[in-house]
Amino acid sequence: MRSRRSVLAVPGSNPRFLDKAQTLPVDEVFLDLEDSVAPAAKQEARENVVTALREGDWSGKTRVVRVNDLTTQWAYRDVIEVVEGAGEFVDCLMLPKVQDSTDVVWLDTLLTQIEQAMGHEVGRIGIEAQIENARGLVNVDAVAGSSRRLETLVFGPADFMASINMRTLVVGEQPPGYVEGDAYHYILMRLLMAARMHDLQVIDGPYLQIKDVEGFEKVARRAAALGFDGKWVLHPSQVDAANAVFSPTQEDYDHAELILEAYDYYTAVEKRGAVMLGDEMIDEASRKMALVVAAKGRAAGLTRTTSFTP
Repeated sequence: MRSRRSVLAVPGSNPRFLDKAQTLPVDEVFLDLEDSVAPAAKQEARENVVTALREGDWSGKTRVVRVNDLTTQWAYRDVIEVVEGAGEFVDCLMLPKVQDSTDVVWLDTLLTQIEQAMGHEVGRIGIEAQIENARGLVNVDAVAGSSRRLETLVFGPADFMASINMRTLVVGEQPPGYVEGDAYHYILMRLLMAARMHDLQVIDGPYLQIKDVEGFEKVARRAAALGFDGKWVLHPSQVDAANAVFSPTQEDYDHAELILEAYDYYTAVEKRGAVMLGDEMIDEASRKMALVVAAKGRAAGLTRTTSFTP
């Protein structure tokens, strides 16, 4: 699993932004050919993206390109030109507005044909599927199981809110009149269940009020509490907040590693399956929960500050 705490969106039509993105401490960068690029700039954006991938320094970052959705005249050329021009420098392609499993199958098939023609390793480039409307959410289980290339489900809130006629113009905030609960809870949980059923990651979409870092953190913590792996960031001011919110605290990370080490000792050496660790009982279920936190901590670069003594 790649770390995707912070997923930076960068318009492919802006070379200055493409250069800046290489310097930011984000886990993933996706170079966008879709909504942030005007129709007249699509071809130039493809060329910019290929050049940036080939010549840029993306060390430590997952490199993703978001192509146009497959109902447009640009989608197939996006895939062909990017993969033929810089396929060895691409980790994943993001497919927006996915509505059913056949959309992902289309991209998988086209990628396989290009990889075979170019002599690249077949299957190395992953797919991220963006769910942006009601049909996509209803079909999300089939989407999540549609391809071995699929790594991540991504929530696209703005288009989704429009598709269900949600009465608000502020992406990520509760719609006026919704006074109890969370209007997005079902959507987020639905995506989460489909992703985990197929061992995929799941990413929350952007928060458009880029100067409101406190608001961004609030929305990000909601997704992190449910179990999401990360969130889009649109501005450098959101990066540190995303990385912090989707990383375990040092205390939680140390505790998780302690559980794993202790459980391993007691089961392997003393042949016991349920024991006390201080005042806490740990067993196989505890180990599974600790594995999740420990994996996120390791991916975030945390190091242990405690050790287990029998």
